[in-house]
Amino acid sequence: MAHKAGFVNIIGNPNVGKSTLMNAFIGEKLSIITSKAQTTRHRILGIVNGDEFQVILSDTPGIIKPAYELQESMMGFVKSAFEDADILIYMVEIGEKELKDEAFFNKIQSAKIPVLLLLNKIDLSDQEKLEEQMQFWIQKVPNAEVYPISALENFNVKEVFNRLVELLPDSPAFYPKDQLTDKPERFFVNEAIREKILLHYKKEIPYAVEVETEEFVEDEDIIRIRSVIMVERDSQKGIIIGHKGSALKKVGTEARKDLEKFFGKKIHIELYVKINKNWRSNQRQLKRFGYNN
Repeated sequence: MAHKAGFVNIIGNPNVGKSTLMNAFIGEKLSIITSKAQTTRHRILGIVNGDEFQVILSDTPGIIKPAYELQESMMGFVKSAFEDADILIYMVEIGEKELKDEAFFNKIQSAKIPVLLLLNKIDLSDQEKLEEQMQFWIQKVPNAEVYPISALENFNVKEVFNRLVELLPDSPAFYPKDQLTDKPERFFVNEAIREKILLHYKKEIPYAVEVETEEFVEDEDIIRIRSVIMVERDSQKGIIIGHKGSALKKVGTEARKDLEKFFGKKIHIELYVKINKNWRSNQRQLKRFGYNN
């Protein structure tokens, strides 16, 4: 039997469940998940291998109208996802009517590759609403195969995955068969810390933060990590640290627990907070943090 391999790129508005879906496909938590918009900033590849297939999934930032340089770069990741996809997953949720960028939506409607439109969060809907939404999307994107799913409850996820494998082109594997992602270990450390900041801080704070892991030393039974949380202003630094360091300690403790699960080893983590003024609008800083590549 011929070997199949290809790139399956997931796009959609913020918070429709793209990261939850990718993690469900892979069976590992690669993409961080919170209820806040713009949780995903990078394009993250997750690789699912079988004897006769390799599915390279790509989780992308939610589509927004960019307000500053960082968001421009995030939308650049979405644009690149259109360019190299063998199959496109367009993800929507119950009650949604349009994509936040008309040009991207037109690209979906005129795509020459297979498009799977996944209507997510059906566990939050009733049968009548679901049928009405299914009809709406079948008419709006006639070139797509439409599937109702619940990424969170794993409903229809296996069926969709099997369909992806059927649609893949014949091709040798692009990556070694034991590889799970294209990102280095430090990336997942940064993301685990950033997820806790998104969960525990309000307003602008999570969006003004970037994390950089300066040290990642792996011994046989422990990994020692030193990471720096970058903020844009003095006032933000104080909020991140909290009273007598309590807020920062909470972030470190929760990130450590997640990372011990992820790496399967004990973790020692040290966190520091530094000011990096206006990094979100600074091309040089964005490049340093892996944006604008």
